[in-house]
Amino acid sequence: MMALSLSTAQTIVAAALAHARKANFNPLSIVVLDARSAVVAAASEDGTSLRRFEVAQGKAAGALAFGIGSRKLGEMAVERPHFLAGAAHVVGALVPVAGGVLVKDKDGAVIGAVGVSGDVSDNDEAAATAGIEAAGLTAEG
Repeated sequence: MMALSLSTAQTIVAAALAHARKANFNPLSIVVLDARSAVVAAASEDGTSLRRFEVAQGKAAGALAFGIGSRKLGEMAVERPHFLAGAAHVVGALVPVAGGVLVKDKDGAVIGAVGVSGDVSDNDEAAATAGIEAAGLTAEG
């Protein structure tokens, strides 16, 4: 399994923001976490609303904690709300809506996650995916 380097994380952030600007999304906050959930790179655009970084981090951290994208965590929340509420208590920040995407290397190993917040959740997820793919890695939302 390869490590998620600072250079790669910065590429993800830059490409995700470029995708968002081209698509005219609202201002975004983006956080890239490594496999142990440590922040490797992050950015918040001018005009991003207060606490967007924390929401983005919660999307990415939840994806890493469960090994699935935050969109699927949202589906779990509907199916099993008590489980996810309890898990949030144990895990900490956990935001179960689209925008938290796993980062996989060429062998399919999870090497991190990207969380994006600031626009509608589908657009947040699209920006994260664009950033991951631009870095030559595989996105799993």
